[in-house]
Amino acid sequence: MARRWPILFLCASTAALQPSAGYAQAENSADRSATPDGQHDFDWEIGTWTTHVRVLRNPLSGSDSWVEYEGTSVVRELSNGRANIVELSVQGPAGRIEGLSLRLYDPRSRRWSLNYASLASGALGPPVVGGFRDGRGEFHGRETLDGREILVRFVISDITPSSARFEQAFSADGGETWELNWIATDTRR
Repeated sequence: MARRWPILFLCASTAALQPSAGYAQAENSADRSATPDGQHDFDWEIGTWTTHVRVLRNPLSGSDSWVEYEGTSVVRELSNGRANIVELSVQGPAGRIEGLSLRLYDPRSRRWSLNYASLASGALGPPVVGGFRDGRGEFHGRETLDGREILVRFVISDITPSSARFEQAFSADGGETWELNWIATDTRR
């Protein structure tokens, strides 16, 4: 199996997993009838960004070795805001990361699915799904990492007109604990 990097920026083919009880609770915790239409939740991000990325080299291994990358993210609106695409291109001492993230809005569930394809492998990974609440985006998914079933949490926070923070964490214990493994800070160009 290919080395697993953050789901939105580097991915490998994985098997579908059944959600754990903790994952199912997180998926159903919001009252959808009270959730506003989120079709334009990503409008703030349309444009070109300078991106600084820190990646944990070996997630869920006990390692605390991080690598850093610099580059750009370009976000383009599609279908009147119901979709967008992110083009990521960063490089650093550990190499280069290039990929595309297609984000799709489902008006029935009022949630977004974030789907990443690595340009190195051409593989489309499983999505993380969720939405925004009180200026913070939270998205959840399932993955396989080194043969283990894990949960994935992707958070978008600290959103301003000129900056934002993106974090990814993995959990191998059904969501009891989370290990941060991807941090990206974007600054508008």
